Amino acid sequence: EAVFGTTDSWLLWNLTGGRDGGVHVTDVTNASRTMLMNLETLDWDDELLSFFGVPRAMLPEIRPSSDPSGYGATRADGPLGGEVALTAALGDQQAATVGQVCFEPGQAKNTYGTGNFLLLNTGEELVRSEHGLLTTVCYKFGDAKPVYALEGSIAVTGSAVQWLRDQLGIISGAAQSEALARQVDDNGGVYFVPAFSGLFAPYWRSDARGAIVGLSRYNTNAHLARATLESICYQTRDVVEAMREDSGVSLDVLKVDGGVTANELCMQLQADILGVPVSRPVVAETTALGAAYAAGLAAGFWR
Repeated sequence: EAVFGTTDSWLLWNLTGGRDGGVHVTDVTNASRTMLMNLETLDWDDELLSFFGVPRAMLPEIRPSSDPSGYGATRADGPLGGEVALTAALGDQQAATVGQVCFEPGQAKNTYGTGNFLLLNTGEELVRSEHGLLTTVCYKFGDAKPVYALEGSIAVTGSAVQWLRDQLGIISGAAQSEALARQVDDNGGVYFVPAFSGLFAPYWRSDARGAIVGLSRYNTNAHLARATLESICYQTRDVVEAMREDSGVSLDVLKVDGGVTANELCMQLQADILGVPVSRPVVAETTALGAAYAAGLAAGFWR
């Protein structure tokens, strides 16, 4: 008798009335994160449901990410102050991809947070990765065919800078990492692999641990700060190269968002290490922006 859903379905359920007539729906991107949805049919997969022992009746109805027919409306006495049509739902990284307007196959965005999440639009083709990446639904707008993506998750990027601050105490704030790293012209031979919780894409080695190599008496905390910023960029390059191997598409530009993108030096290092321009948006909160874009498209606010 219990029902199950992801965060979006819980929000939609409560916004539309909860136990008093609330709708139990989700979208294709969030449904794909349960590992219970078939990427080809965009419906719950009977084999997976049987394997995990999940009754289909528990699960929300799967709808497009941007749905002109809507998921329902908020209650008249609800938190939005009236009946407002709910027309879009997107998972976190997919919403950021939409917010970056990565609508063409081969376009990619990278979100720099505690970790990194890089998505490459592969169009209507479902690319099965052979190089350590995740195949996912990118978005589905109305009756149009679904658009797929390859995703690479990196465990430790921004949190490596936090480690310099909290564990080593060589900076007092994340922003100071740039000023410290700028004190030297290069890394002085120091390389940092921040595998604090193993390595994610494309290696998937849970047994890996962090390493700092190349140290000499010549090195300072500035070299370590620069090596930390470079480690973010080298890990991103690993994922970009895996995406090229899987898709056969070479990046022309990398669209970026997230907190670390405020670091000018890190973004320049990223462009140098990838050999392509890095494009940073005016609106940093691209996840919220993408959800708004999807809702506006469904409502006819945008074309």
